[in-house]
Amino acid sequence: MTYLIDAWLDRPQPYLRILNRNTGEVCALLKEDALDELRDQGDLELHELNSNEPLVLKELVRNLFLYCYARALRP
Repeated sequence: MTYLIDAWLDRPQPYLRILNRNTGEVCALLKEDALDELRDQGDLELHELNSNEPLVLKELVRNLFLYCYARALRP
């Protein structure tokens, strides 16, 4: 499966979505509070979003999915 990162970070309500490239389905959605938490933890580096390196992007998508799943399991 191939993913597309759709990030709008410079708007009043920033968000980042991970989309299935083939279907356009939203697989993960991170809003302002989650993005702030990721940045505070050092798990989201803005320069990674601009990378053309497939391995960097693959690792970024993997980490974002893991973060979403971990956040969903919080009590």
